[in-house]
Amino acid sequence: MDSAPRRADDRGGACRLPLFLRTVFLAKSWQGASGGAGLHPDVEAFLSSLSVDSRLLPEDIECSIAHAAMLGRRGILPKPEADAIVAALGAMAAEAAAGALSIDPESEDIHSFIEAELTARLGEAGKAVHAGRSRNDQVAVAFRLHVLRAFDATSEALLGALEAILGLASAHAETIMPGYTHLQRAQPVTLAHHLLAWCAALERDYSRFVDGRARADECPLGAGALAGSGLPTDREDTAAALGFARPSRNSMDAVADRDACVDYAAACASLMAHLSRACEDIALWVSTEYSFMTLTDAASTGSSIMPQKRNPDPAELIRGKSARVFGGLQAFLVMQKGLPYAYNRDLQEDKEAFFDLEDTTIGALRAFAVLVSSLVPDAARMRAAVGEGYLEATDVAEYLVLAGLPFRTAYQAAKALVARAVAAKKRLPELSSDDILESHEVFRRMAVDRGAFVAYLAPEACVARRSQTGGPAPERAREEIARLSAFAAAERAAFAAGAAAAKSGAPKAGR
Repeated sequence: MDSAPRRADDRGGACRLPLFLRTVFLAKSWQGASGGAGLHPDVEAFLSSLSVDSRLLPEDIECSIAHAAMLGRRGILPKPEADAIVAALGAMAAEAAAGALSIDPESEDIHSFIEAELTARLGEAGKAVHAGRSRNDQVAVAFRLHVLRAFDATSEALLGALEAILGLASAHAETIMPGYTHLQRAQPVTLAHHLLAWCAALERDYSRFVDGRARADECPLGAGALAGSGLPTDREDTAAALGFARPSRNSMDAVADRDACVDYAAACASLMAHLSRACEDIALWVSTEYSFMTLTDAASTGSSIMPQKRNPDPAELIRGKSARVFGGLQAFLVMQKGLPYAYNRDLQEDKEAFFDLEDTTIGALRAFAVLVSSLVPDAARMRAAVGEGYLEATDVAEYLVLAGLPFRTAYQAAKALVARAVAAKKRLPELSSDDILESHEVFRRMAVDRGAFVAYLAPEACVARRSQTGGPAPERAREEIARLSAFAAAERAAFAAGAAAAKSGAPKAGR
């Protein structure tokens, strides 16, 4: 069977080469001319990474272009030869983007496919592209470029989720609802305040992606197998051409390091934990028992047997997929913990785990944005729930503190007032003057005015008084919504500027 590299635009089928050249290409890059019996087919299949690392085709070509151009500029390759390699790689990149480049399934990995395809197009000149590098740093730089872009893509998706929350919060700065601790109604807050708690967590997650990206912004290209190259290569040149901030500091570490994967996985794990908690809130809110909200058909599904049901499936699946992401972080840590320096084949397992993390997290963020945008709050139901459960009790104690009582004494008086209300089966605002005065001697001594007292305990007043930084008062919520909206807009503008710069000039690794 003819297994020479194929291009989808070859009208005659395979890109046919002289037999002696095809034989050379089918040999592994590490095999000698007398390769012996070769690998057992089962071992060869087990070692192959093509099905996974073919996703790195664009990055690998981009990194090879930067490397070949540098070889020409440094005089390691004749300039015309380097230019021809760059042009052929550029053509391959365009074909790949158009879906017109077929990857030879017989290739050992995507890196060997690219070199074989170059040689098929250019002959002997195609074999020159590997001068000054090893597969170790070739893999590391293509993957690192992809990791940087994953940081950016995930950060942008996170902004979309943040903006969806802010869109809902902006309409509900004064929508009163119960706040909970231990799943027990605790104190009045607003829906906006609760949603902004999600935003606070997501903003921290965003900073984790930013910080992790900054640490990952080192170019491994030129590190070779572990000790660099004796050729006069220029690592600063290739790092700049690819948009990296700097070359990696140590050639051994450059090919052995997968900390960028750990940083990304850790940021994803933290993010998914926060999304999972928010999704649990949503699942409760849309339940029949709470009935604080409903979901539109855009983010809910029906039952195959019960016609009346609508299920918050996106919330439940995001909750479930968080476990998958946590497992990815664990996999990266365990994969590296016992490896001696420098490169070991164990690290081939990094890409499949990373791609799954990337796809799962970005998919969850996009689904979460739709989920939040599909929520329809029932403000009347939430407001009614505030009246059930004596959520104003803390404010009773604070009312007495303002009158000069020590807090612990005020607390006991408030507790007695709640006990009186429970016994009378009344809400606190429904208690009569006699009920209030007879509940505790503190109220009798103070001669509390019932009208002023009841007005003080109105949920809207309770919320409005909590106007400290981070409090639920509507003006604080609106300020925080404005701040976060400006933050998201600025970050989006930075991404757009980075994309425009990359399009107009040399390829950039990201923002």
